Amino acid sequence: MVRLLDEAPPRGFSKWNGRLVAERLGDVNKAQVWRILRRHDICLQRGRSWCISTDPEFGPKAADVVGLYLQPPKNALVLSVDEKPSIQALERAQGYLRLPDGKAVNGYSHCYKRHGTTTLFAALEVTTGLVKTGHYPRRRRREFLDFMNEIVNGHEGREIHVILDNLNTHKPKEDRWLTRHPNVHFHFIPTYSSWLNQIECWFSILSRQALQGASFTSPTQLRRAIDDFVSAYNPKAVPFEWKKAVVFPSGPKQKYSELCN
Repeated sequence: MVRLLDEAPPRGFSKWNGRLVAERLGDVNKAQVWRILRRHDICLQRGRSWCISTDPEFGPKAADVVGLYLQPPKNALVLSVDEKPSIQALERAQGYLRLPDGKAVNGYSHCYKRHGTTTLFAALEVTTGLVKTGHYPRRRRREFLDFMNEIVNGHEGREIHVILDNLNTHKPKEDRWLTRHPNVHFHFIPTYSSWLNQIECWFSILSRQALQGASFTSPTQLRRAIDDFVSAYNPKAVPFEWKKAVVFPSGPKQKYSELCN
């Protein structure tokens, strides 16, 4: 059966299911097929997407970033920085719904009116969990440097380590700004490895707790809502506990038989 799953499904189908497997084998029914699949923890209908880093320097870059999380330099400021571009100010109807099973839930209409966008720059202090944000109409090199200037001015003379992704606004061919700020050090995560940047965790928290399902009539109102959330978040902020000391790129197996060996 496992060898059969490694073959292409019947014409007209994109993947195997229990009925198709049983029909191809001929001498078993689909209930027997499902029992065997469950025994091997194979889920034919469940799917997951993945993103594999192809960076040839994945190991050194990942070790550099993880080292900053686990053992940050003494008296240095370690920041995880990124931007969340084009956040839409959507105005939509909101209310409460009673479902057929009796449960009451929050509801909002899928019809909405657009009122513009805003771009959020954010820096997460790795050792404390505190977040600093900046609002800009666009995401360019000049906005990024303006945000970084605010951070540097607030920590004058202090050694600063900044964890960034590989966006072109973060790493030009000739970085004159870094030359003028020798106390600032940029550390770039491997390509396609956004999960190594802790600010992405905070962006997820922001989206779930302050933006998802909310209604905004202007970018100004949207920015105010983000600022209110940051003001409420920072007094209770705690650092993310990074537990994975060794990281490596992983990829899917090409055959079911490789999973069962």
